[in-house]
Amino acid sequence: MVTTLGKIGVISDSFSLGLKADLQKAKEVGADGVQIWATQGEMDPDHLDAQARVELKQYLAELGLEVSALCADYGGHGFRNEADNIWKIEKSKKVMTLALELGSPIVTTHIGIVPEDENDPMYKVMQSACNELAAFASDLGGYFAIETGPEPASRLKSFLDSLESKGVAVNYDPANMVMVTGDDPVQGVYTLRDYIVHTHVKDGVRTREVNPHDVYGDLSHEQIAAMNDGSIGFSEVPLGEGSVDFQAYFAALQDIGYTGYLTIEREVGDQPEQDIRQAVSFIQQYKSTQ
Repeated sequence: MVTTLGKIGVISDSFSLGLKADLQKAKEVGADGVQIWATQGEMDPDHLDAQARVELKQYLAELGLEVSALCADYGGHGFRNEADNIWKIEKSKKVMTLALELGSPIVTTHIGIVPEDENDPMYKVMQSACNELAAFASDLGGYFAIETGPEPASRLKSFLDSLESKGVAVNYDPANMVMVTGDDPVQGVYTLRDYIVHTHVKDGVRTREVNPHDVYGDLSHEQIAAMNDGSIGFSEVPLGEGSVDFQAYFAALQDIGYTGYLTIEREVGDQPEQDIRQAVSFIQQYKSTQ
């Protein structure tokens, strides 16, 4: 079977220029689509009325950009806190509805660290939340995609297998696996092959063993990104300068028949545009050899 790599996406918020300027920059650097944060500010669904949604969709069309996914990551413990899950699930559903209106069936998120012990009460709390999200997404033809990294791929697969539908899937991030769990991101593609609906293209290095609870515990996304200076045992680095074997990673994605977005994420560094341009060229160069 011959397959080709999917389209190139960019997390537009990485440019930090404001929504429209971020989208313009994404197009300028050569992206086919964008993943956009939708948890606060002008992309919060509560701040976008019907007319604003129509105008945003038109603006994306004018730029020739698709939405690869929206992000509904509310930090903290993910969906490990039963009391917080009430409002987090409500907000996540609103983001899913917005994503579908903008032409994407995918909303990415972190759910918190899946416990090792399936009998842990926290496991049931997370199952309950994810089953509700999965049912909502499935009814609409969408997916809530869990980002890899907090736990090994095999544990995440077991958790996903325990859910009642495929409406909760995977946003595959190889760098998180390299940096935090030390899991093999190439083998993980095969482990999670039935669930991968979106991917990140990001690189990193791990300098010592890391406790995932120190990274994905009660922290915001901004705090996690701030850790990427190596002080906690890992660093995110420009594409091609870290430990992710991208030739093997891309080959594995092709091998399982994945043709969805390869979305560039650059959370740190003082020259995001340059790093993203480099990443686009990196992927384009690989695609041109296929």
